[in-house]
Amino acid sequence: MAERDPRITKYRRPLNLNIGMLIFAAIFVYIVICVFMYFRSDHIVGYSVQEGSLSSNSIFKGIALRKEKIVTATDAGYVNYFAREGERVGVGNLVYTVDETGRLADYIQTNESGENTLPDSDLDELKNEIVSFVNRFDREQFSDVYNFKHNVEGTVFKLSNYNILANADALRDVSGNTFINYRNAAESGIVIYSVDGYEDLTLEDMTAELFDQKNYEKTYLVNNELVANGDPVYKLSTDEDWSIVIQVDQDLCDELLEKQYVNVRFLKNQYTAWGEVSSFTNEAGDIFVALTFTNSMITFCTDRFIDIELLLEDETGLKIPNSAIVEKEFFIVPKEYVTKGGDSNQDGVLLETYDEEGNATTQFVSTTIYDETETEYYLDDYVLRANNYIIKPGSTEKYAIGKTGSLIGVYNINKGYADFKQVNILYSNEEYSIVKPNTMYGLNVYDYIVLDASTVSDNQFIYE
Repeated sequence: MAERDPRITKYRRPLNLNIGMLIFAAIFVYIVICVFMYFRSDHIVGYSVQEGSLSSNSIFKGIALRKEKIVTATDAGYVNYFAREGERVGVGNLVYTVDETGRLADYIQTNESGENTLPDSDLDELKNEIVSFVNRFDREQFSDVYNFKHNVEGTVFKLSNYNILANADALRDVSGNTFINYRNAAESGIVIYSVDGYEDLTLEDMTAELFDQKNYEKTYLVNNELVANGDPVYKLSTDEDWSIVIQVDQDLCDELLEKQYVNVRFLKNQYTAWGEVSSFTNEAGDIFVALTFTNSMITFCTDRFIDIELLLEDETGLKIPNSAIVEKEFFIVPKEYVTKGGDSNQDGVLLETYDEEGNATTQFVSTTIYDETETEYYLDDYVLRANNYIIKPGSTEKYAIGKTGSLIGVYNINKGYADFKQVNILYSNEEYSIVKPNTMYGLNVYDYIVLDASTVSDNQFIYE
């Protein structure tokens, strides 16, 4: 193999730059800079103004207080119910029976496997109860399933018990005695088959611990169970007037007391009603408000804890995000100093200026009016400056610009630039505000505004 001649060197071609490469490099650098600036700059996003409403709503879990009376057994035996839970019974109506010997219980068990046919009216009652539960079922409130199970069982037992009672002759002994004691209602009311120890509570008995459902125990009174003399067998709610008690802070308590009556939505069925407001503060400083109703007690008679929504406000107008709202200062001038002039008949003022020789002259300067009172206009500071003098039309009177005031508004971008528009806020929550529509210097429905007012400045052109 021949050795390489050390006198031979590799030829390096010179860098051949042409105009095309320079243009490509310049374009590449420009694109990189634009991309960098795009991600570093704040993006202006528009928002279409729409009509809407906001409600100042507060959701609470309340405790239902009713006039409730626990009825106890006067004899021992197996209890069988004939009044459906949640229905009204009158004085003398049959509520339950007590089977002293247990023969009725044996008869029920013996006939459980037999064929039983319910009339259409009874089937409709069951169907309505099932459909009502399905429509309002909330997976997060699974405990409602047990209440539903209890209600359905009560309905079925009531219907089947009437059929059995119709054949009571089969239970008679040789002496003709069935040993079944019939117990009728001593007073009228709504029948409830559960007890929880809250029956005698009043507003003045309220404590924060009573709202802790972990410590709450509800005992269901079950059909065909053995009871002793003095055991609770059912409960009567005897008055249509009832209350829901919620725990609140002092500010909300004062607001509710000032209103006297508050519109309440029941989350269970979306029913609304007006409740009369009263309050109580216990020794621990806990504040409780009672909302008293004169109807609908029967709908919630089996519920002790009820979720409600207070409908305190409901303002309707133009709905805008709070991020679009900005506060801006303006010059305030007397109305008599604002006139019409120029080629386009625009609003403006006669501004005193000076020529090169120091002689005073008057120049019409167009300005935008952003709001007004009975005697003054709010003008922008785009052209005018503090300590400028303006002349009263048809007079030699001067006014030194200096008085300022602030307005709340948004930036309208209908014309392609950020144009301030004053808004009159009717109501706000954490995210949105409702502003008065169709004002002289304000917004109209379908106007486009800047979503985030901090991303623009006055009269900035909008490219996005």
